[in-house]
Amino acid sequence: MSRSDLARLIDEAHRVVVFTGAGISTESGIPDFRSPGGVWSKMKPIYFQDFVGDPAKRREAWERAFSGRAGWTGREPNAGHHAVARLVARGKASAVITQNVDNLHQDSGVPADRVIELHGNASYATCLECGERHELAELKVGFLKAGEIPYCRVCGGLVKTATISFGQAMPEAPMARAEAETLACDLFLVLGSSLVVYPAAGFPLLAKRNGARLAIVNREPTDQDACADLVLHDEIGAALREAVPAD
Repeated sequence: MSRSDLARLIDEAHRVVVFTGAGISTESGIPDFRSPGGVWSKMKPIYFQDFVGDPAKRREAWERAFSGRAGWTGREPNAGHHAVARLVARGKASAVITQNVDNLHQDSGVPADRVIELHGNASYATCLECGERHELAELKVGFLKAGEIPYCRVCGGLVKTATISFGQAMPEAPMARAEAETLACDLFLVLGSSLVVYPAAGFPLLAKRNGARLAIVNREPTDQDACADLVLHDEIGAALREAVPAD
């Protein structure tokens, strides 16, 4: 299996769904979560129930967010992101389902309404009560100057970065959209996901059962490699630069 085989699968497809995990963003310098040296090897996750119920944990979460310790934001899209954006712009890919929270698909030019974020977005915050969006730059001023833990300017509810924390329910609308796109595609393209986190990792198998082809590009083997029509253990940016060349 080669990059030219990947190019052929993409060329033959009429409706591609792209599914991305941390591996597509490591080439932008964003650490992944579970590997040695990843985010969770350096600091323990703060569970959703602890954020809601413990003011000290809330303060710790905001200190992490404003310090950038997790390293999830502030980077630039890489060749892999730009190749995905080309697939969307050319009408080849109908949607990008992502497990990432780094906003790099949008930064690369994919319209926001084509990006389905299963685990949220770390580049802004939302109210847990009314859903009002809050920009981190505005919240940071009060936190650093006066130590103010953010509350919603509309309803006074708790505000949290717009990521899905451990113990927090998966967002219903994005999950439903992801399922619909999965069932409508004829090629499901996995980029940089270990495919171990469920329910998100169920989408490639759903696409395959529904008759779509399945292609997986990931540096390490996954449990779903045996089900795939194509597997490339390759660098994502280099592989996609060749399989989806610029005009």
